[in-house]
Amino acid sequence: MNKFDIFYNIDDKAWETLSFSVSETIESVKNSTLKVVTDLVWFLKENKNFSINLCLSNDETVHHLNKTFRNMDKPTNVLSFANIDGEDFEDNLEKQTDIELGDIIISFERLQAEAKELDIPFKDHFEHLLTHGILHILGYDHIDDDERLEMEKIEIDILSLLGVPDPYQE
Repeated sequence: MNKFDIFYNIDDKAWETLSFSVSETIESVKNSTLKVVTDLVWFLKENKNFSINLCLSNDETVHHLNKTFRNMDKPTNVLSFANIDGEDFEDNLEKQTDIELGDIIISFERLQAEAKELDIPFKDHFEHLLTHGILHILGYDHIDDDERLEMEKIEIDILSLLGVPDPYQE
């Protein structure tokens, strides 16, 4: 059985003011995601130790990263940098036991503003954005309609395990 960890750091003190446990929420999202995708993601069947790095940050940091790596001069809610996209991923998977899958950065301000705008609980939106980021790290995308529909269905399935309503309902 492989191991799957999400290592996180808090880069902005606003994350420490929440009324729920960030670490417990991250663990719940991870476990729910694995229940849904373990049989769908080819490399998760490998007997390896997988990890994701999560940075709970702010608009300033996310804006800088978005501009530097995506040439987009604005903050966004979540960024994912997937190692699966690298040329040496399969080689590393074959040779190494510990596989770092990538990095996720979430902006507190974006998340908070969107949750307010959508009139949904902050925690629900955090669970959604974290799920979304993890799926990107695992190789899912939403560039075309087929990919988007597949990713949204998986997100909905994961979020339902967490008790979060379908974020794509009209």
